[in-house]
Amino acid sequence: MATFFLIIIYLAFISLGLPDSLLGSAWPVMRGDLHASLGTAGIISMVIAGSTIVSSLLSGVVIERFGTGKVTLISCLLTAVALLGFSWSPSLIWLIICAIPLGIGAGAVDAGLNNYVALHYKAHHMSWLHCFWGVGATLGPIIMASFIAGDKVWRQGYLTVACIQLVLVIIIFVSLPLWDKVAKRSMADKAEAQTEETNEELEQHAKTKKPWQIKGVKLAMLTFLFYCGIEASMGLWGSSFLVNMKGLPAATAAQWVSWFYIGITVGRMITGFITFAMSSRMLIRYGQLIALVGAILLVLPLPSIISLIGFMIVGLGLAPIFPCMLHETPARFGKKNAQSIMGFQMAAAYTGSTLVPPMLGLLATNITIGIFPMFITIFAIAMLLCTEQLNRFVAKLQVSVK
Repeated sequence: MATFFLIIIYLAFISLGLPDSLLGSAWPVMRGDLHASLGTAGIISMVIAGSTIVSSLLSGVVIERFGTGKVTLISCLLTAVALLGFSWSPSLIWLIICAIPLGIGAGAVDAGLNNYVALHYKAHHMSWLHCFWGVGATLGPIIMASFIAGDKVWRQGYLTVACIQLVLVIIIFVSLPLWDKVAKRSMADKAEAQTEETNEELEQHAKTKKPWQIKGVKLAMLTFLFYCGIEASMGLWGSSFLVNMKGLPAATAAQWVSWFYIGITVGRMITGFITFAMSSRMLIRYGQLIALVGAILLVLPLPSIISLIGFMIVGLGLAPIFPCMLHETPARFGKKNAQSIMGFQMAAAYTGSTLVPPMLGLLATNITIGIFPMFITIFAIAMLLCTEQLNRFVAKLQVSVK
């Protein structure tokens, strides 16, 4: 039963990734129909991400009150309705209005499912969970490209994804009784061990200092901000860069952006196996270097096909960074501080997703979308420098303890 139910959770994470890459893929066509500027997509993206932040902050209280299953069901329904709204929106203001429930639904599903899997399944399932998000993010541009390739009906792309979400809503509704059954069985199996861990955590919590004062926390937060800034900007502005600077058709550009998400998806699947032979710290470093190489390929005045390779390499490089940084939190700052610091890091991550793409859109509108690859490169360098400085802090701390 637990394995079957895990498949449902994976499907939910696929649906979580589907809408994330739709706006960027369709925007070159959408903005023409809606008579909007290039940078307007950044405003819509900011509304979605801002709503996600609010939803994530409130998810703990809401899930405690109603349960993960019901919150996931309502959130997926909100997402489906929002996507239907996108497909029917007659003007830009309606897109912005529909962006609010889209972000609220996504934030609650993300926080709820991550917490549920962490509590009731083994640790390696978390890696595969984020891999399935990449499956959804990869399928999004492919679905949209299939519609805008011919008569450029981007609305049909949103309508299709909305229908997929509605199917998931039905599946989750039917499986509602399983949520509590799986949770109770899991908690019963871990009852004795959990009691010991709880007592230990209570003892450590009494001695906890303010996590914000721990050296290196701000660098970790900056790393998350730069990472999410790169990931969100690649998805939102990659297609516009390929259309306006490389001269590709909108459908082809959308397909090429999907290779960025393919890189993340395949990379995370492979990372799950590499973790048995390599530390998270090394995976983070190598991932950042690989992402930097991909960004440099986008900067260089090379044939268009190299841009496709660059998009995929950036995705492969980003793949291990986010999950490995989360995994490294207890090792970097101690178990007793990990929970609070994890919250700071996630807040920084959502801030990056919220503010960085609109900032790039504003610059692109006033200068040129040609700054896109240089912007990604600068952020990749900044992310690498923050991580390396953080590693030095941690190494010095470990030496002093010994």
